[in-house]
Amino acid sequence: MSGAAEALPTVTLVTGTVPLASGALTTHCIGGFWREVGVASYQSLVLMAPKRVEGLFLTLSGSNLTVKVAYNSSGSCEIERIVGSEIDTTGKFAFPGHREIHVLDTDYEGYAILRVSLMWRGRSFHVLKYFTRSLEDEDRLGFWRFRELTADTGLYLAARPGRCAELLKEELI
Repeated sequence: MSGAAEALPTVTLVTGTVPLASGALTTHCIGGFWREVGVASYQSLVLMAPKRVEGLFLTLSGSNLTVKVAYNSSGSCEIERIVGSEIDTTGKFAFPGHREIHVLDTDYEGYAILRVSLMWRGRSFHVLKYFTRSLEDEDRLGFWRFRELTADTGLYLAARPGRCAELLKEELI
């Protein structure tokens, strides 16, 4: 792995929901635990980041989304808390570090698919992320939707189940 891959900034990933008919996101729709199941990107540096997201716990308060992220960093678990703001009512949020998250698809209960965009060294990077609510299940419908959305993506990585996501979920129960 090149030094450039190691220098890639950590991408804090957030899931949300497709807006309701009223255009508003509600806490009961996006709040709670999510486990990362899959990642797809055209840029290999994004897939080789040294810190890998395993799980998230989301809390929506007004237009702010608070995310507690569980990372696997070279075999060690790290927890980070970050707050982002809703850009508009279409499921887009902005976070520190020139990061933007857009929810592409979700059924609210089982899976969420989102697009994360970030600027680094003057270049735009994009990654599609697939999350489920379960530690064990990959949600068959969600997985097929993710595969449909990423069929033309050059690179793909299926996340492995991790103990950091499990620790995050246990901590929040």
